[in-house]
Amino acid sequence: MSNDSRLRNVLTIAGSDPSGGAGLQGDLKTFSALGVYGTNVITAVIAQNTCGVASVYPVSPQAIREQLENLLDDVEIDAVKIGMVASRDVAEVIAEVLGQRRPRWIVLDPVMVAKSGDILVDNEGIRAVRDILVPLADVITPNLPEAAVLLDAPSPTGLDEMEAMLPRLTQLGAPYGVLKGGHLRGETCPDLLATPKEHRWLPASRIATENLHGTGCALSSAIAACLAKLPAGAENDAPVAAIAEAKQWLHAGLEASVRLNVGKGRGPVHHFHAWW
Repeated sequence: MSNDSRLRNVLTIAGSDPSGGAGLQGDLKTFSALGVYGTNVITAVIAQNTCGVASVYPVSPQAIREQLENLLDDVEIDAVKIGMVASRDVAEVIAEVLGQRRPRWIVLDPVMVAKSGDILVDNEGIRAVRDILVPLADVITPNLPEAAVLLDAPSPTGLDEMEAMLPRLTQLGAPYGVLKGGHLRGETCPDLLATPKEHRWLPASRIATENLHGTGCALSSAIAACLAKLPAGAENDAPVAAIAEAKQWLHAGLEASVRLNVGKGRGPVHHFHAWW
């Protein structure tokens, strides 16, 4: 097997989810479903279920550093998805280690607000994500409340407000951004994609389901998986193609989520909808 045809390895740096729909557990399912080998570094142990978050227990920066360094000493990582980062110290450790041994792609899902509305990160952590991790990333995928927290601005309630927010979001430093419109009201939930050349709408119909737990984790990890599988030399428009493929996969996972029966609150997407 040539080096370019080998199976890709993708890393998630994220918190845990005992219910298995979000966080690193959901990311690992996404990686497997999309045909890449998943590895993980845990940043926080979270007591949560489909109804909400009870407690967050951060992992120490030193433990995160040791996890990262030991993994990267051994495994060639093609893409990284960064999820929940609870403090500035953790953000600095991640940026330092990945800066020294940078993978080909970095996708940042700025996880700060849970679907239940729970705030997961303190103010210093929010500033660290904005100032340290966003410039490190190739792609960022905030939903509207997360973008509002990053920019200390009101959350958009319409398409015009999303378009007005996008320039400020791109100024934070990531070359590609997906401003997710799932929190808007209406029959559609379009995302707004920023690239170094332009911005474009990514239309999507709204699926009538309450199984929305982990959708942000699923999209960002799917983008990382799709980027990892791209051949060398495909960088110019690669993120656009990867984002489109990831959105199609997630849309099918949401449609198939009716087949699952997980929890009493917001259930998960069906990561393995193509398999069972």
